[in-house]
Amino acid sequence: MKISKEFKIGIIVTAAIGLFIWGFNFLKGSNLFSEKYELYAVYPKIDGLIEANPLLINGFKVGQISKISLVPGKNGYGVLVKFLLTEDVKIPKHSVARAVSSDLLGSRAVEIIYSNETEFVESGDTLIAETEEGLKTAVSKQLAPLQAKIEGLLSSVDSVMTVVQVVLNDKTRENLSKSFESIKLAIQSLEQTAYKLDDLVASEKAKISGILTKLNTLAGMLEKNTGKIDNIIGNFSSLSDSLAKSNLKSAIDEADKTLSEFNKLVAQINSGQGTLGKLVKNDSLYNNLNKASEDLDKLMKDLRINPERYIHLSVFGRKDKNKPKL
Repeated sequence: MKISKEFKIGIIVTAAIGLFIWGFNFLKGSNLFSEKYELYAVYPKIDGLIEANPLLINGFKVGQISKISLVPGKNGYGVLVKFLLTEDVKIPKHSVARAVSSDLLGSRAVEIIYSNETEFVESGDTLIAETEEGLKTAVSKQLAPLQAKIEGLLSSVDSVMTVVQVVLNDKTRENLSKSFESIKLAIQSLEQTAYKLDDLVASEKAKISGILTKLNTLAGMLEKNTGKIDNIIGNFSSLSDSLAKSNLKSAIDEADKTLSEFNKLVAQINSGQGTLGKLVKNDSLYNNLNKASEDLDKLMKDLRINPERYIHLSVFGRKDKNKPKL
């Protein structure tokens, strides 16, 4: 049997059309030859959901959105989203179809959140719809407190600027200018002082060098006499140990006791007690001694003038009986 050329062309065109339809649906995420079933969810708003957005379970694509349409409801219109599942998965009843952001660019997807039910949905059932906050809404919520703080900060800055303008009046600015001028003069004075110090150091460099040389010599002498210094320190240490070991405390106690007794004796003398006290306080001894001294002086004068009254010398052993007596 001979196949005509037209028949071959028809088969090729039909195959091409079939491949085109299959490829188009494949690019849309739909596999015509796979077993699939449909689920629904009603959202109050879809916020960027479009047809061909993926349907995910734990991040894995199990289908896609095949159709989006408006449906009337009690509180106005809702958005009916039809899901086409291309994977053989079991979804428990009362599971949640949550519209989420799939990337930072704002692309949307629907994530299936499993419930704890043991019965599974069938094709044509409706899931519970939830909408996750979009990136714009989340960013707006995060930026709202920051915006409030920035507005408050700007208000504070305005208040501060107002206070600064009030404080920094003409007189204050003049005082600040004078203060800066004084600071400038002080810095110039410090610079001049630094220059003078440099000149002084340069002029006295020889003396400073001599002082440092003498200090080095002194350090060398101390280093050479380290042994002697150690001996001196050792002697002082030995003396300190000897004083620490000696019965110094008892000697001090005895001296203190002696001083106490001496103080008592002096107190008794001052009060006129005892022989020394009477000699110190009573002037009769002084008067008697003074009188005896005067009598002794008279006696010595009389002895010098009239020695014969006290010493009798006679060659022949006779006495002058007729000489009158004083």
